[in-house]
Amino acid sequence: LQWSVYKKNQGRITRQVTFAATAIVVAIGGWQLSMYTLSQNEIIHAGIPTLLVLAGWWIAFRLVNLPSFADFLIAVEAEMNKVAWPSRTELVRSSLVVIFTILFLAATLFAYDVLWKIVLSAIGVLRGATP
Repeated sequence: LQWSVYKKNQGRITRQVTFAATAIVVAIGGWQLSMYTLSQNEIIHAGIPTLLVLAGWWIAFRLVNLPSFADFLIAVEAEMNKVAWPSRTELVRSSLVVIFTILFLAATLFAYDVLWKIVLSAIGVLRGATP
């Protein structure tokens, strides 16, 4: 039950994002649990999910400050800072190349499929679909 933060100024963004994502998942889980609680007692209906959400948030906080996991997140942030991110124009250009390549390959596969269907129907391997 510690409030201390391991290596406070290192990997801060990565740890905050990891904690936020975990906290959101825990909160959604608590909300879903409250929707399915069958008790008519308001303390049980809202109290147990709330306690579980608070416990989950505490575990998430402790997890991102666990020395081995925090060192991993610190290393992740250090590596992400080394990445050479593309400019907006490079990103758009590369995305268009990928999209057109996928469309070309899909059209090619469709053409092969139609061609083989015609050939196999002509030699009698495939028969017409019956309704």
